[in-house]
Amino acid sequence: MTGAAPTRFRFDLDLGRREDRGAAISEGAMAALIAAAREDGRREGFAEGERTATAAAAQALAAAATGLADHAAALCAARDDTRAALRIAAAELATTVGRKLAAALVAARPTAEIEALVADCLVSLDAVPHLVIRCHPDLADAVRELALARIATSGFAGRLVVLGDPDRALGDARIEWADGGIERDRAALEAEIDRRIARYCAALAGGATPPEGQHA
Repeated sequence: MTGAAPTRFRFDLDLGRREDRGAAISEGAMAALIAAAREDGRREGFAEGERTATAAAAQALAAAATGLADHAAALCAARDDTRAALRIAAAELATTVGRKLAAALVAARPTAEIEALVADCLVSLDAVPHLVIRCHPDLADAVRELALARIATSGFAGRLVVLGDPDRALGDARIEWADGGIERDRAALEAEIDRRIARYCAALAGGATPPEGQHA
């Protein structure tokens, strides 16, 4: 069996062709690699830019939201402070006006509240042996007359005693019977009102809810 004669290896020609092929492949591959690297770099740079922009936008949005929340909280606090100040001023004004109005009414009709006090007592004290009314000395006669007029239309059959008490203010009185008594003391009433108004204003100033029944 015969075959083709083997080709003799020629160093100069073979090596030259291998160098030519290697150079051609290297240039094409290099160009593709450079192009791919450039594209990857472009994409990575774009993605990084997007991430950076998104992070910056998120930080800016968070800062704006925090600032807005702080501003809203400050506005709410200022509104609450203003509302509390207005309520305190209104309560103090109402107290001042009420005190002056009460003083004017007592000066105009000093026996009106005493007469109402006597009328309340006579509803349930028809069986007591006596009533003692203590009032300002200047009102003793007038109080005696109005008390007798009330007694005449009630079931009270006991003894009436009216005493002038210099320690009593105009419009104030104390009615006493054997086992009890009742009193109208405008100064004590005003002091109690002042205490309640003070508690109300303190609650408003401190941001607390005013005590029940003292909402303005």
